[in-house]
Amino acid sequence: MNKNLYAILMAGGIGSRFWPVSTAALPKQFHDILGTGETLIQKTFNRLNRSIPAENIYILTNEEYGNLVMEQLPKIKKEQLVLEPVMRNTAPCILYASLKIKKKNPDALLVVAPSDHWIEDEEAFAKDLKTCFETCKADDVLMTLGIKPTFPNIGYGYIQHKKNETDTVKKVEQFREKPDYETAKVFLEQGNFLWNAGIFIWSAKSILEAFEKHQPTMFNQFINGFSVMNTQKEQAFINTTYPEAENISIDYAVMEPSKNIYVLPASFDWNDLGTWGSLYDELPKDDNENVVVNAKALLENSKGNIVHTSKNKTVVIGDLKDYIIIDEKDKLLIYPKKKEQEVKDLLKKMKEKYSDT
Repeated sequence: MNKNLYAILMAGGIGSRFWPVSTAALPKQFHDILGTGETLIQKTFNRLNRSIPAENIYILTNEEYGNLVMEQLPKIKKEQLVLEPVMRNTAPCILYASLKIKKKNPDALLVVAPSDHWIEDEEAFAKDLKTCFETCKADDVLMTLGIKPTFPNIGYGYIQHKKNETDTVKKVEQFREKPDYETAKVFLEQGNFLWNAGIFIWSAKSILEAFEKHQPTMFNQFINGFSVMNTQKEQAFINTTYPEAENISIDYAVMEPSKNIYVLPASFDWNDLGTWGSLYDELPKDDNENVVVNAKALLENSKGNIVHTSKNKTVVIGDLKDYIIIDEKDKLLIYPKKKEQEVKDLLKKMKEKYSDT
């Protein structure tokens, strides 16, 4: 494997739309949501490890999940953990990890990948990643993988690239926020819009120069600690500096204001697994379009449901259509699939009513 290739695996989110399986104490990336025998973070690590040496995969997560990461990823060493003392969105943590990697290897090429994506064709992913790495090695560019839209989804941001380009890698014109349904239909009709998957590729040199140009305050906060990166003094510096960093995403902080942004339309199917409905879309279904994970289930006169329980739990359901049924230890969710976006808000209401939720 190429020793200059690195990954920043993003594993700090809570995944509250996957409640009750995903909780603040044990977020969805540490669960076998798909029922495959591997947790989401394990699947993502192994996917990246096809192209990138295990010792070059850095895990970016909240400090309270450090031990959990070490348990689930036995190939990594403690120095590969990049722990946030507080949550500050994706820009500060990517800057932090990039500085650590740059100090270790000035020639590093990086991929930033969320830990909770579903990608079935891992060979196609590896091939696309190789194309991106080669592009970033040759030129001072910031790259992202865009997903070819299959329907006018209003839950994703979009990437607009230059039209009628014959090159495999395409120049990005602009990033677009999550649209309404009519706008999303127009995007698809125009043919030069892709879903923003939040997967980024660049050289350590290029991303740090972009931070210095577009986020000088944040860059200066962190570059002051460059000399202590990868030493015993690093944590003390981060504990002091990190809480002062602006809470801002990498998209707003760097990608949108930069002019050297390119996108590769991905050759693989993709799902961000953001909700129970997105999980339902990817799993095998019975003759009545029901999805069952782990349970021994009997579904009578029921259609379009997703049932997720502990292993071999017996479940009997009758006369139910398009529902989410999730049984997790002392918690149970039964809710219409079409209202899945409300689960996050329901959790807030539950916390207000019952402090131990």
